Amino acid sequence: MTSGSAVAVFDLGKTNSKLFVFGADGSILAELRTKPAWIERDGIRVLDDEALFGWMTSSLLNAVEDHAVGHVMFSGHGCTFALVQDDHLTHPILDYEQEPPEMLRQRIDMLAPVFSETYSPKLPLGFNYGRHILWLEAAKPESLGRADAILAYPQYWSWKFSGGKVSEVSYIGCHSHLWAPLNEDFSSLVDRQGWREKMPAFVRAGAAIGNWRSPLQGGNRAEVQVHNGVHDSNSALYYYRSVGFDDFTLVSTGTWVVIFNAACPLDALDEHRDMLANVTVDGKAAPTIRFMGGREYELASGGWNKPVSVDALSQVIAKGVFGLPSFAPGGPMQGFNGRFVGPLVEGEERAAAALLYVTLMTDLCLDLIRSENSIVIDGGLVKTGLFAELLAELRPSQDVYSSATAEGSAFGAAALVFETVGQFPFRNETTRAEPMPLFGLEAYRKAWRSLIEIEEAEVVRPRKEFHS
Repeated sequence: MTSGSAVAVFDLGKTNSKLFVFGADGSILAELRTKPAWIERDGIRVLDDEALFGWMTSSLLNAVEDHAVGHVMFSGHGCTFALVQDDHLTHPILDYEQEPPEMLRQRIDMLAPVFSETYSPKLPLGFNYGRHILWLEAAKPESLGRADAILAYPQYWSWKFSGGKVSEVSYIGCHSHLWAPLNEDFSSLVDRQGWREKMPAFVRAGAAIGNWRSPLQGGNRAEVQVHNGVHDSNSALYYYRSVGFDDFTLVSTGTWVVIFNAACPLDALDEHRDMLANVTVDGKAAPTIRFMGGREYELASGGWNKPVSVDALSQVIAKGVFGLPSFAPGGPMQGFNGRFVGPLVEGEERAAAALLYVTLMTDLCLDLIRSENSIVIDGGLVKTGLFAELLAELRPSQDVYSSATAEGSAFGAAALVFETVGQFPFRNETTRAEPMPLFGLEAYRKAWRSLIEIEEAEVVRPRKEFHS
């Protein structure tokens, strides 16, 4: 029987899924990546879960053999669920980036609880995954009827490896329509539809729920303790709290830019601007605003994957090139089509315009979430270069810290496991970002805000105002 003290974390994003192996001292011993396959089946896009599971099991076996892994944990992107009966799915796992059929949409959306109950705004596609459960219930009632458990995405993988069906509050509380944060209980939608009996008992993220066993080469046998998974952005929030941050705003970046500020009052949340209350791993409401910043940067930049230079940023500002929202669904400027205005730019200058756009959207979101405390930036946008420095320049009254890891969700998942076994190996390794003086940046921000205010004025919406 083989086991050890190293922790394997599967950080499962919508676009990229990763395996990190952490040593007992918190260092990363190994890292692997793959892209999950989203395929079409019966006219619906679904996850090729068996292909991903095959990659995960073979990667975990190698990690056991190479690094004596004794624990496995899962951090997963939001908006996704699985319907499970006994040991199998009753329906493939839906891709959240698709709308229910038009004929069902109005009926589904009428069932959504009010914002003041769930602090979960009505969002498109499957961004409220309760909406996609309603879709399957209406279109394929036998799939939901046969299911003995509705599992959130990380809990699906915890179950695949351990056989244990459990729930976890940070995921179910993530703009799903399924949770009432002030009541610390399921929402009225769950009881109205009779789903409560299909929701397994809650177990805290990181708690051990079973074991995964598999043969190894040479006749040995792997035995790995399986821990209950966690929502990825909430995992990052837990990580930075675990290393000493208290009153701070987290800017967690990946496919989504998810911004948490516990100091924001709940009554400041505007459901029409993709503001909501997330729920921490300990069940506390966490005021949040978000937009699809990583996806928007990828689309707006033309897939640029290198750092952006100061010269390119200066050229874009001098030319008066502006990116206007939104290049992807969701966010505080829903219903507008992303585009550039001003002279045509290509290559690095296009990427610079995209970086300025995402930075200004983040700055706008920080105003809306009433951020006045320290800011911690985590995730993929750190790798663009200058994102943290630009934000620090735009917000001189706040200290801006940049994570050295850019993988806060994986580190948070590992920290939850280490906490469970009584170890605390991580230390605060963030660095303070120095503001980057950039001629014309403040005027550029004012012009950008004016442009989006003009766009908003053309569409009458019951929204709270934002201020330049």
